[in-house]
Formats: sequence, C-alpha cells, structure tokens
Amino acid sequence: MSGKQDDAQNDAQNGAQDGAQDGAEFTCRMPAEGQEQDLAAAGPEELRAQVARLTEHLSHLTDIGLALSGEQNRDRLLEMIVSLARSITGADAGTLYIVDDTGRKLEFVVLQNDTMNVRLGGTSGNPVTLPPVNLYNDAGEENHANVSSHVALTREVVNIEDVYCAEGFDFTGTRRYDAGTGYRSRSMLVIPMENHEHEVIGVLQLLNAKDKKSGEVAAFSSVGLAAVQSLATQAAVALTNTQLIQGLKALLYSFMQSIAAAIDAKSPYTRGHIDRVVDLTMRIAEAVNAQEDGPFKDVRFNENELEELKLAAWMHDVGKITTPVHVVDKATKLEAIVDRIDMVATRFKLIGKALQAELLEKLLELASAGATRERMFAVTEEMERRRQELEDDLAFVVSCNKPGEFMSDERIERVRTIAARTYRDGEEEKPWLTEDEVRNLCIRKGTLTDAERKIIEDHTVVTLDMLSRLPFPKRLARVPEFAGAHHEKLDGTGYPNRIGGDQLSLQARILAVADVFEALTAKDRPYKEPMKLSQAMKIMGFMVKDKHMDPQVFDLFFASGVYKDYAQAHMSEAQLDEVPPPAPPAAPPR
Repeated sequence: MSGKQDDAQNDAQNGAQDGAQDGAEFTCRMPAEGQEQDLAAAGPEELRAQVARLTEHLSHLTDIGLALSGEQNRDRLLEMIVSLARSITGADAGTLYIVDDTGRKLEFVVLQNDTMNVRLGGTSGNPVTLPPVNLYNDAGEENHANVSSHVALTREVVNIEDVYCAEGFDFTGTRRYDAGTGYRSRSMLVIPMENHEHEVIGVLQLLNAKDKKSGEVAAFSSVGLAAVQSLATQAAVALTNTQLIQGLKALLYSFMQSIAAAIDAKSPYTRGHIDRVVDLTMRIAEAVNAQEDGPFKDVRFNENELEELKLAAWMHDVGKITTPVHVVDKATKLEAIVDRIDMVATRFKLIGKALQAELLEKLLELASAGATRERMFAVTEEMERRRQELEDDLAFVVSCNKPGEFMSDERIERVRTIAARTYRDGEEEKPWLTEDEVRNLCIRKGTLTDAERKIIEDHTVVTLDMLSRLPFPKRLARVPEFAGAHHEKLDGTGYPNRIGGDQLSLQARILAVADVFEALTAKDRPYKEPMKLSQAMKIMGFMVKDKHMDPQVFDLFFASGVYKDYAQAHMSEAQLDEVPPPAPPAAPPR
C-alpha cells in the first residue's frame, strides 16, 4: 500500500464512522431548485435521453444479476457489490457493512474511495481494521444516531444531499475523516440489504455521486436510487446464497473432521494418522500440479479436484469407526481386551507349583519307603530339569507373542509341542496352551489372524458404504471412490474390490502412497519400532517392484523431495537418514 493509502486508512480508522456534527469550516450547499427535472415537463429530446438511460440501467442490472449469481467467492462478491453500486450511481466512494453473527453489530467488510485511492477488504489484501457500528447500546436500546445502524434497524433508504447540512444523524466521524485527509464528504446514499427471507443482512453506503459530464459532486438521482435498490436486493440474495454454500461446505468439513477425530480418538496409537495422511496426500497432489515435464506434465488438479481429494483423504478410514479397538490396536499376538500373555504366565506358574507339589509328594513316598539318598537326589534333579524346561517354554511363548519375531516352521512346531502337554486342574486335564492361543502365537508375521485381518480390511467396505450414502455435490462425487480404493493395488490384488491397472484412479494411487508411507514411518505404533526413512523407502520400492504401488507416483514422491519435507515435519530425528535413489520406474498401465 502507498504512503497515501496508509494515511487514508489510518484516517478512515479514526473517523469513518458517522457521528455528531462538530462545527466544520465547510459551508453547506443547498440543493439547486429544479435539479431533478419533472418528466411531465420534459421535451422529446429529454424524454428520449431518459428512456435511453433507463434502458442502459436495465441492461446493466441484467448483467449485474448474472455476475452476482455466478460469483461464489465471498470476498470477490463483497467487493463486486460495492464496485457495481458505485458504477451505477457514479459514487466516488462506498462502504459495505454486514450484520455480524450476533445480530447486534454492523461490521465493515469493504471500503473503496477513488479520490483517496483507498481499497480495504474484499480481494484488496488490505484488512478492514475499522471498529463495527453498534445496532444497540449497552442498555439494549436501538442506535438511531448512526445513519448506517438506523437504516439497518428501520429498513429505510436514506438519501442525503449534503451530510454537513443533514439533521438527525451524527456525522462527527465523517467530518474528522475529512479534516484528516482533505476529503470533502457531501452526498450520501444508504440502503438496507434484505435477503429473500426479508432479513437485513447488511447496509450499502455510497458517498459523493459525481456528474458524468462535469465530474462535480451532486446528489444521488432517483434513477440511480431505484437501480441501486435493485442491486442491493440482488446482492443480498447472492450473498445469502454464497453464505449458505460456504456454511454447508463448512458443515461438511466439520462433520468429516469430527468423524476423523472420533476414529483417531478410539486409539491412542493411531491418533494423528488421518491428519498426517491428509497432509501428505495434498503435498503429493501439489507436486503433481507443479510438473512441467514427465508423466504428469499434462495433469492439473483444479480447485474442485483438490478439494475432492482432500475430503477423500479425510474420509479414507471412516469405516474404522465400526472396527473393534482391540483389533485396530492389537500390539501383540495374544492381545484382545487385555494381553493374554499374562494369563499364560499365570497358568505356567500354576503348572510350576504343581511340579513342586509332585516333587514333595514323591520325596515323602521315597522317604517312607527308605529310599537311598542317591535315589531321592535323582528325583529332585529330574524335577528341577522339568521346572527349567517349563521356564524355557514360557520364555519362548513370550517371545512368540511379540510381532517382531517371524514364525518359522520350527518355531510353530515347538509352539504346538508345548500346547500338547497337559496339566491337572482339579479333576480336569487341560492343555498348556488353548487352541486360540496357539492360533494367535503361530501368526507368521505381524499380530493379526486371518479373521482379524479380514475385519481390518472390511473398513474399506464400510467406508464405501457410508460415503456412498452421503449426497455429495457433483464436483465432489468421486470422494467415495477415492477414499474406498486406498488399499487397492496396481496388480489388482488389493481390497475391497481387487481393481487395478487403468481402473485405479490417479487420486486413489496418490492416497495409497500417502497411507502406506505414513503407516511405515509413524512413530506412535505400539507394535513396532519407529522405522528409519531409508528403510521405509526401501520397502515402498519393493512394493513398486511387486506392482502393489504406482511407480510414477512413487518416483515423483522421491524426486520432488516430498518424502523428505514430510519426514522433517512429522518424523523424529532418529528416523532421518540418507535415502539412496530408487531404480527408474516402469510405466504402469493406465
């Protein structure tokens, strides 16, 4: 902003509100007699001129209606309202007030002044810092002192030829603004903006109408008044529609984020997963848009497509709202509501006590029978061997419970051998390990059984079902498709629908890369140590080689440095290391 604009903005901040007259040095210019010529007394030429002006206004208003109805950006719309009103009336300056959410104040949202070269609010980049106008005082009484609040409260149009001669309103602020800037405020037109529900949502204030020929400040004409009233009505409806659209969009995002937060809150270990996937997804999408050559040189996601992808990222795990927490958070193989390894340890301790009791019983029998010391020592040694084996077996079972231990055939066979042994619990003979414990301990990799993995995989089915029920607008219609396909693989072996190749959208491929990388590098998972950056990229390289992941998206992920930027933002220092470049990608089917 120029120095002149800075001065004007500061002066406007101190004095643009209308307040009480305080004896300015300007003199009043009273209206000239016969300023508005009576059409009845007009000659043919004047009538034709009037008709031409009215036709021009009508055409202008039609164009304005189309422009207003097509504008969805609120800032541009607010600025457009003031600019168009000034264009219709020839006003040098204009201000737009909007009723705030409380319904008790008028907030300045746009201020324009051609003479002072001032533009505040709208798309100008210069914030409006002027204080709001109160509609009511502290006692709850209506404020009719300010012309803008009076118009909002009464719905009346106020047309003043010279604010320095007007009675009934306070214009202290206006005159202070003039004194500070050298500006001369004269004619003023203030119009309420009523929407289709007959609610006043704002006030349009225009200042200093200028004669087109002479450039002199004049009163606002009746023709201009009618036109700008029509504009105000159209603008109010357009603004209300824009606010409704933005409100619905905000509601949709709030709903999506609330669901995402609820899913994250189910698990202290996955909290933040969705936020990070959204962040990484959009980083990759922006990298795609930035490409000037290569496979993505002709790909440009527009604003709606970026929003669609972002919502899909927010919603990609919405189906997990139905997934049991003990499955999502299964940190060890025997974990359910609690880790059942403690129950196994207690059982083995009971078996140890039984061995001890058996030893004492045998020693008493041998002593009663007069057995030799050597015989009694041999029995004691045998029992100690069995006790040590029991401890070794328990330590082995504990190691099998950890997800980091790969279960080879030999380890699985030992688990089954241990489980085949029995102990006596009262009159009942029981195995050392139950069938369900054996099934879980023999999981070769990770912590999930096939049944539990199916439960996890089903979250994508639930995601598709839930999102397909929502009436997304046409521009967001593919949110369910993208969100539901983030576990699909390029070779068609993913889930839930086993689609791949050219059936798999680029957006779904991007989301898949983001989801996998976040899962590999997350530092808050209970079932694994935080993975180093190089190891995560190596694993993803194998996934590319196995056609489980799009090679071109992965190559862009690496070449653009997105992986590194994300790592610095979300990974710990201990995870950050050097990553060698991946092999050149092969072109996937599209």
